Amino acid sequence: MASGSDNGTQPERPIVTRFAPSPTGFLHIGGARTALFNWLYARRNGGKFLLRIEDTDRVRSTEAAIAAILDGMHWLGLDWDGHEYYQSQFWARHAEVAHELLARGHAYRCWMSQEDLAAQRERAQAERRPFRIESPWRDAGKSEGEGAFVVRLKAPREGETVIEDLVQGRVAVQNAELDDFILLRSDGTPTYMLAVVVDDHDMGVTHVVRGDDHLNNAFRQLAIIKGMGWPEPIYSHVPLIHGQDGAKLSKRHGALGVDAYRDELGILPEAMFNYLLRLGWGHGDQEEFTVEEATQVFDLSGVGKAPSRFDIKKLLSLNGHYIRHADDRRLAEIVAAKIGPQADVALLTEAMPVLKTRARDMNELADGAGFLFKSLPLTMNEQAQALLTDEARALLARISASLRAEEGWTTEALEANLKAYAEAQGLGLGKLAQPLRAALTGQTTSPGIFDVLALLGKEESLARIDAQAAG
Repeated sequence: MASGSDNGTQPERPIVTRFAPSPTGFLHIGGARTALFNWLYARRNGGKFLLRIEDTDRVRSTEAAIAAILDGMHWLGLDWDGHEYYQSQFWARHAEVAHELLARGHAYRCWMSQEDLAAQRERAQAERRPFRIESPWRDAGKSEGEGAFVVRLKAPREGETVIEDLVQGRVAVQNAELDDFILLRSDGTPTYMLAVVVDDHDMGVTHVVRGDDHLNNAFRQLAIIKGMGWPEPIYSHVPLIHGQDGAKLSKRHGALGVDAYRDELGILPEAMFNYLLRLGWGHGDQEEFTVEEATQVFDLSGVGKAPSRFDIKKLLSLNGHYIRHADDRRLAEIVAAKIGPQADVALLTEAMPVLKTRARDMNELADGAGFLFKSLPLTMNEQAQALLTDEARALLARISASLRAEEGWTTEALEANLKAYAEAQGLGLGKLAQPLRAALTGQTTSPGIFDVLALLGKEESLARIDAQAAG
């Protein structure tokens, strides 16, 4: 069974978990959290974490999707042991197991036609009962039909199948509810249901941690495992992620690929890691975890049974926290890439302590830093333009004269200069700061005006002020 505090015992085999995405799209939030939980459980218990790309859908699987999955995993810091596996490499092995199940009497060849299946489905609907395949070939012995056939599992009919799930608890299904699903299609290719079981066994997976939408599959997959006499994995079916409205998470809730959270929303990997960790899992009242802390305390018993709700505002708030505590040089390099070739990493690094105080994402940070690299004539947004009245331009001309005499050009010296000027003119400091900010940045929001002046330097600051004073 599980180790650590899951039940207080040590497993007979070293723990092996896996993440097995289908490369038909991006690495979405739910998949990323599943990968994270598997990674943490393996790392906490000294086990292995494996990555298997389930690329058996050759039509929909793409190299771009595979690259996006691997990139997303690397970005989150989720390394895997050994190389990544590709399910399509093992089709011959999957077929071998199907034939072994035939030999053991746990599977059978079925020649039912699509018309036969449709007729059974219609009868079940008419009788208002669940549709279960009743193949005449299930107990036909060695008799054979004509033409193409599929290989079906001979599912047990009596008793029940029980799973002691580490998240869901004890779950039981009557075997009469299980169907004789297909193991090999008529062209000899394996189905997902067979392939995943064979691969998990051959890769030594001891713990299957996945979304609870796979719980029903577990009972069907156990029939294959028992038919082969293989060790049963320990299951943990994690509740799905919902939107704020309680509905299944979709794009309208912000269900994007992790690459979009990085590139489009400007999320840092440590913020996404921490947010996904806390999405349905808890450890006391602690909200923030380093990777090391998470690795030390993660336990599947901390996963709740209710669906968690994705809250983009909470993610952005957490991201802002990590931005404020991030290394300035690292932030500067990310922002420089967003701004373009004109960005100066050294200047951004110097400016970062004042730039990052209010930003919730890297895009906001880049927008806030953009004024540093603008050239004259400065582009004004509508709000800034409205501030630059004739009266304000005249004030800017007078401020320029006062600042031109300033030799120190530090934030402290500039603050003393402007405060003294405002007092001498009988003006509040805000009356000076508003038109100055517009003239210097082209915006109405920026870091503190003294910081802006100091970062731009005397020559550039005066050039911008004079350009607006002249109208």
